[in-house]
Amino acid sequence: TFSIVILGGIGLGNIRFRGVKLGTAGVLFAGLAVSHFGMRPNAEVAHFMKEFGLVLFVFALGMQMGPGFFASLRRQGRMLNAYAFALVFLGAVVALAGGWMLDMPLPAVAGLFAGATTNTPALGAAQQALASAHVDPALITLPALSYAASYPLAIVGIIVSLIVLRVFFKVDVSQEAETFRQEQGAGIEPLQRMNLRVENPNLDGVAIASVPGVQETSVVISRHRPAAKVEVTAATPETKLHVGDVIMAVGTQTHLEQFRLVIGSVSEENLMKAPGRITYRRVVLTNKNLLGKTVRELGLDHFDGVAVTRVSRGDLIFTALPDLRLQFGDMLQLVGDEDSLNAATQRLGNAVQMLQETKFAAIFAGILLGVLLGLYPIHIEGLPAPVRLGLAGGPLIVAILMSHLGRLGPMVMHMPINANRALRELGIILFLANVGLLSGEHFAATVFSAQGLQWVLLGVLVTMLPLLLVGFVARKFHRVNFMTLCGLLSGGMTDPPALAFATTMARSDSPAVAYATVYPLTMLLRIVAAQVIAQLA
Repeated sequence: TFSIVILGGIGLGNIRFRGVKLGTAGVLFAGLAVSHFGMRPNAEVAHFMKEFGLVLFVFALGMQMGPGFFASLRRQGRMLNAYAFALVFLGAVVALAGGWMLDMPLPAVAGLFAGATTNTPALGAAQQALASAHVDPALITLPALSYAASYPLAIVGIIVSLIVLRVFFKVDVSQEAETFRQEQGAGIEPLQRMNLRVENPNLDGVAIASVPGVQETSVVISRHRPAAKVEVTAATPETKLHVGDVIMAVGTQTHLEQFRLVIGSVSEENLMKAPGRITYRRVVLTNKNLLGKTVRELGLDHFDGVAVTRVSRGDLIFTALPDLRLQFGDMLQLVGDEDSLNAATQRLGNAVQMLQETKFAAIFAGILLGVLLGLYPIHIEGLPAPVRLGLAGGPLIVAILMSHLGRLGPMVMHMPINANRALRELGIILFLANVGLLSGEHFAATVFSAQGLQWVLLGVLVTMLPLLLVGFVARKFHRVNFMTLCGLLSGGMTDPPALAFATTMARSDSPAVAYATVYPLTMLLRIVAAQVIAQLA
């Protein structure tokens, strides 16, 4: 039964209609159809697989979001997340107001809120909250019915809202995309090298670590050629400078120009090509005993005579400042002679094959902690039962924290991107298949009725009204770039199809920046909001 539902659902999800497809949500509708025609698994097995799938999905999602979650709360991130909060709040208000006018049961309102915002974990959170409150079992199936009623048009409604905003503000998409690229590039400078001749007499005999401006400009000195010698050596913090020496510094162009004023002048000599036994090597940090240490605490310059010049972490490349704390999988660029580099490589680990290994011990330790956190009751005045983060919220928060920290005690938190994607897909497929199988018996009678039509129309309002209001305010009063606005609205609705539409329209991945900025906080807010709505009765 599970295989029939999943196979049929994936096929249904891949059917395109005017460029839009259901995607993984097709599994939900396949489950509803199969259950409607009498194929149903054991209820206890289905409940377990639904909850286990939800845990797998949200934990893998948290692992993916963790490294960038706190960075998303920077100054511009705060503004975008404020708009995302407004999206969630307005959606909840419209859902509650519409539900009150239509005399809908609040569990159905919670499911409609989740479906109209294409947020499956919110559906899981609502059902978890109802189960914890020991309500009538019939009420626990209501969120899935209203979710299924509102979900299909929600996907279309988000895309239509983006089109309406583009037409209303007469947006030139190609121009907005170019402006976005210029704005992003203005604040990000690539790292460069600069060869400098020491001419400042005040630096004669001064160690590199004590040179004024090293900390302030975030510049790293990697190579050093004394004035009286031909061969180049690796520069360490203890290396002393003298007038006439040539050094090679690594940093942004702006910082290098500032540092040049302290040192002297630019040298025409290129230390990369100068004679000497010095070379460079990129080494991956996989030694778990060194995780969490700073570049200074590694002591590579002191023990091995090696300089660390750059650190690559995912798509980010930055100078190896002494206080930079290192994580599993960081790639360090080292400068030194072959023997020193070999010794440093052995200390750092450089076991590249470990980057393809999934650390299941840490994952299940995280899931255990997440489930325990999800069970912890949070008492809110006015609610008949305490709110719990549940199996949707607890594992998500723990995964974000553990992924950000990089380890849990002696256990390393690492999941290759392909493994993460596979666990997420498996989890959401199991969850949706079992939601459909558990709800399909009453789906047709409920949705294909006058009441069901009301749910569908209310779902469209819950989807589009907040999007149009927030989009109008952000564009009109804050002049938010349309690429950023598309990412904000797609991420605020946690809707990958809308992001795909926006990136296709922009012919670039520029909307994904704002999408990633607001997605984590929005996910948490929708999970909590769905629980609160479900328990307001």
